[in-house]
Amino acid sequence: MSTVALGLARGGIEVKQFFRSREQAVFTFAFPLLILTLLGSIFNRAYEGTGVTAAQVFTASMVGAGIISTSFVNLTISVAADRENGTLMRLRGTPLSAVSYFMGKIVLVAVASLGQAILVLGIGALLYDVHLPTSLDKWLTFGWVFVLAVVSCSMLGIATSAIARSGQGAAAVANVPYVGLQFISGVYVGPITTLPVGMVTVASFFPIKWVCQGFRSVFLPDAMAKWEMAGTWELGRTAAVLGAWSVAGLVLCLLTFRWTSNRT
Repeated sequence: MSTVALGLARGGIEVKQFFRSREQAVFTFAFPLLILTLLGSIFNRAYEGTGVTAAQVFTASMVGAGIISTSFVNLTISVAADRENGTLMRLRGTPLSAVSYFMGKIVLVAVASLGQAILVLGIGALLYDVHLPTSLDKWLTFGWVFVLAVVSCSMLGIATSAIARSGQGAAAVANVPYVGLQFISGVYVGPITTLPVGMVTVASFFPIKWVCQGFRSVFLPDAMAKWEMAGTWELGRTAAVLGAWSVAGLVLCLLTFRWTSNRT
């Protein structure tokens, strides 16, 4: 079997294991819904001259934040756990290559993230009057932002798992940067123009800002672009940054991935 075929087969196994673990599946889908409901209930400002509410902005951003959680956070933890409990050692004795293993994880993230996005948008439409786009170009933008977000953040999650000495420690390794970057990327604080320029500059080096900005361009009217730091959606730069992180993440994975635990 080819690397791609093995990766897809591994992806099918990962998806089955994910949904068989009911607690993991429920909390993975529930987390962004809970955060969205809380933020949407607490903040009710309307953006002048746009007819857009804070809850609608949070809905668009939480589509991206959900992907980051499912990819970066969950993979940092799950890959470290696979290494610690011997799963990776057993897989090493099969024809499965490291790249095929990465592909399997990306398939899992794509399936779970798509389900999350549907639920988040459903809550947004039901509670906060979020309107789905009707133009093809908006959905094409959704497609490439989604793919680049899944690939880049999955690669970073797998690479970051090498830092953790155990599956238990991986949770702290992943959640600290994830939570911090959400605040300085404007996910939990809106609009992003209210944040200090230095914070946003730091956030601009990482995917989460661009992922959420890309989804805001899809689900919010173009009049909302003026509330971004550059005053535009910067879709070209979004594609460039996420594409660069996808490549850099793959390189980091190939350089740091280990089949065995580094615990002593």
